[in-house]
Amino acid sequence: MTTTLRPTEPLQRAADGTRSRRYQVCVNSRPVGAIHLGTSPVFGDSVAVIHELRIDEPDRRRGRGTVAALAAEEVVRGWGCRRIEASVVADVAADADSAADVEAGSRLAQALGYVLRTRGMTKPLGDTPPVLPAGSSARPMTPDEFAAWQLSASEQYARTWMERGVPEAEACAKARRDHETLLPRGLDSEDTLFSVLEHDGERVGVLWLALREDRAYVFDVETDAAHRGRGHGRTLMLLAEARAIDAGRRLIGLNVFAGNTPAERLYASLGYGTTRYSFYKTLL
Repeated sequence: MTTTLRPTEPLQRAADGTRSRRYQVCVNSRPVGAIHLGTSPVFGDSVAVIHELRIDEPDRRRGRGTVAALAAEEVVRGWGCRRIEASVVADVAADADSAADVEAGSRLAQALGYVLRTRGMTKPLGDTPPVLPAGSSARPMTPDEFAAWQLSASEQYARTWMERGVPEAEACAKARRDHETLLPRGLDSEDTLFSVLEHDGERVGVLWLALREDRAYVFDVETDAAHRGRGHGRTLMLLAEARAIDAGRRLIGLNVFAGNTPAERLYASLGYGTTRYSFYKTLL
């Protein structure tokens, strides 16, 4: 049997410059699913994105998705793409069938040589802010502390992306662009909270929390190097939850890079569930 991709629309060009096109997945000319390909709004035309890959239920577990994904790689190579990205979306409250689909999607990505880059995680919050441990307290970040933090955080953020398949120039540009977008007024950016955690009067870490319409989002939580391994990371996360509840948000989210095992374990122990797995693959 022959699996092919049949275009269902002309190549689209969006206002932001990205390209996209939808295809039917066909077996011997019989439609069995759909795939939506595009280029990245973050990294530009050199990076492709699988926005959606769906195989109809009667044709699942027959390798259709595998062949369709490989065919997609050939398509985007023709677009000049050097890397391809894909995400598997999970529902922390999903039923068994949905959970199985997420597991199958993750296995497919890894079998095809995709590498897990990040996990998106969320946690529902209650009405009562958690209490910080004895001796711990928080205060607003000062302008001088913010200037030092931003320089260090931007450099570390770029290095983290480079370690996960992004060329140096692209990683540095992303770090600069993300900070400019998320912090247009620096420390005084709207709906942004920067806190310094102290323990027994000594600074031990920092928190960057953003307030969105329906949730709070942890963009950075970092224990100072001299104070790691003493539970301050957990306290910073409790501080994030307390700040979110005080601001009227009942859901908190974050993004964790794959391989950061201590952070992954901490978030899981605090009740965070994975909602998105993001993968990438270098195209040879």
